[in-house]
Amino acid sequence: MSFAPDIIERLARARADLRMGVPIVLTGSGKAVLVFSAETLNADRLADIQSLDGKPVLTITARRAETLKARAYDGDVSRVVLPADVSLGWIQGIADPADDLKSPMKGPLLSERDGTADLHRAAIKIAKSAQLLPAAIVAPLKDAAQFSLDNGLTVIPVDLASPHLNATSPLNSVVHARLPMSLAEAGRLHIFRPEDGGEEHYAIEVGRPPRDKPVLARLHSACFTGDVLGSLKCDCGPQLHGALAQMGSEGAGILLYLNQEGRGIGLANKMRAYSLQDQGFDTVEANHRLGFEDDERDFRIGSNILKEMGFSAVRLLTNNPRKIAMMESTGIDVAERVPLKVGENAHNAAYLATKANKSGHLL
Repeated sequence: MSFAPDIIERLARARADLRMGVPIVLTGSGKAVLVFSAETLNADRLADIQSLDGKPVLTITARRAETLKARAYDGDVSRVVLPADVSLGWIQGIADPADDLKSPMKGPLLSERDGTADLHRAAIKIAKSAQLLPAAIVAPLKDAAQFSLDNGLTVIPVDLASPHLNATSPLNSVVHARLPMSLAEAGRLHIFRPEDGGEEHYAIEVGRPPRDKPVLARLHSACFTGDVLGSLKCDCGPQLHGALAQMGSEGAGILLYLNQEGRGIGLANKMRAYSLQDQGFDTVEANHRLGFEDDERDFRIGSNILKEMGFSAVRLLTNNPRKIAMMESTGIDVAERVPLKVGENAHNAAYLATKANKSGHLL
């Protein structure tokens, strides 16, 4: 019998630690490192880092490094050497692009090129999964076991964690109940909870769609600003209501409401992207300056929910060819693409044009 957390539970603990500013320890290939989120690091812990032996680095993604003209010798990440007089402000200025235009001269930045970056790469993945800025202070440790024990730190063996960092967590159906809605009175809400401690996802079932025929379906990513506040910067709210209205009109359908705010980067980072858009960058450029890819969402979640509910084929309400490709690659047949063109206005015209021109969205 063991009450110790398994690797999935330890990863959930590690995400929570980083969000609170507590460091974690990553181990692998005979090495160990101490990892802090650059976003939640404070001055006291920075002073503690500087008292350690070894040479800590600020690890950022290649996307962020490209903006800062830093070398990304490791391909997808860059290990930026900390200056001797490093300050908290310097670290935050490298990690967060909020003041890039106000203070463009952040270099020259020196990047580490010796050794491997496997642990650094894992640090970035965990930071992203915690919906933090993809930037981490990584410091080498000599006696990691004793150091972790003395400081009560969460230890993550990267070889055990990697499969879970790259996979979609299994989902468990929690409950479902009738939910009449203004756009579809014959509604039922299903709640699915991932095993990795992440946010729950929802399936809104309209009517009683047969499982042996393609179901009218939509993968809809949560958008607090659009769905709840009626933001005019995107077309999410009109798409949500338009899809439900069409399902209500046809008498059947499945709307998957996936908690992947801001194309998977979280609401705080989405607002950072909005701030960059106010400075003149488009939605893709803003994501890149933050250190993210164009789209960090995992549509396999939607495919898994459909299979759990007994569906194998869909008529997919979407303008996004990536959703179609993901459905088909995971065993869901897309019998038809159903266009969903609603919600264009003067505030989001440029945003929609960028999605079409840079992300391949269909008109």
